[in-house]
Amino acid sequence: MGTVAQLFEAAIPPRVAPEDLRVAEALVFAAAEPLDEAFIAARLPEGADVEAVMAELQRCCAGRGVNLVRVAGRWAFRTASDLSWLLAREDQETRKLSRAAIETLAIVAYHQPVTRADIEEIRGVVVSKGALDVLMEAGWVRMRGRRKAPGRPITYGTTPAFLVHFGLDAIGDLPGLDELQGAGLFDGKLPPGFGVPQPDDEAALRPDEEPLDGPTPLEQAWGAIGEPDEP
Repeated sequence: MGTVAQLFEAAIPPRVAPEDLRVAEALVFAAAEPLDEAFIAARLPEGADVEAVMAELQRCCAGRGVNLVRVAGRWAFRTASDLSWLLAREDQETRKLSRAAIETLAIVAYHQPVTRADIEEIRGVVVSKGALDVLMEAGWVRMRGRRKAPGRPITYGTTPAFLVHFGLDAIGDLPGLDELQGAGLFDGKLPPGFGVPQPDDEAALRPDEEPLDGPTPLEQAWGAIGEPDEP
């Protein structure tokens, strides 16, 4: 009987201490930017289960005017989506992205890492420098590296700020084709062999990429300019 009781006790998650909830709530509330769990765990008592604490705090805030949400793998408080209209300011001027910038952002998000030539191939038109400049100025797109190809073109990808702005925990939360069709955002037929890729914003460079400040092919072959010859 004791063994059976122990099995049931093991299935019950440990109780979250109220003081741990208060500490986590205060940390997230006072933070100017979303907080990661490592930062929160370092300020909780030793042995505290930070995942359980955040899950319980999120549950407690679920029906309130301010919700605890996870964006870009970090925690932050956000106004409940059904109350956001109360805080809208009519005098606030919002910058609208051009259609070219929106399409460019979508291509970068789903197909990253991409070069300007990749974007132009997908869109079927030349990409203006201004479209990428606007996205980088907003902090949603960054230069990742250079493609190992003639001309060493720059590759682009999204940033954590992109996830935060659009309320995504991870880039994989972007809607797939079925979700886009279900929401009525896409009702056309894709060409044969074409699909919506699974987005991946892994920070590490791909095998076909090299760092932005890496040596040029000429420097790799002949050595850096001004480098003294070995005796």
